[in-house]
Amino acid sequence: MSISLSSSLSSVESLAAANPSPNTAAAQVAQQAVNSSGDTVQLSEVQQVYQLYNQGQTVSQIATSLSLPVDIVNSYLNISAGQ
Repeated sequence: MSISLSSSLSSVESLAAANPSPNTAAAQVAQQAVNSSGDTVQLSEVQQVYQLYNQGQTVSQIATSLSLPVDIVNSYLNISAGQ
């Protein structure tokens, strides 16, 4: 199951934009959402590899973007050298 935080944030920002007064509850919630670091998730190296692979990047692109050797990326993805 996946949850999109960006769509939730967009709706909160839309509420704040509709009523720009900084004292409104919607504006305060939007500001807290923008400033909150609680929405940030640190992915492990393996998780980053899987995410990039699922987004359609090739093994060599993943290796380059994460500064990893190709054989490590292949290992994370359970790809043998013969494939």
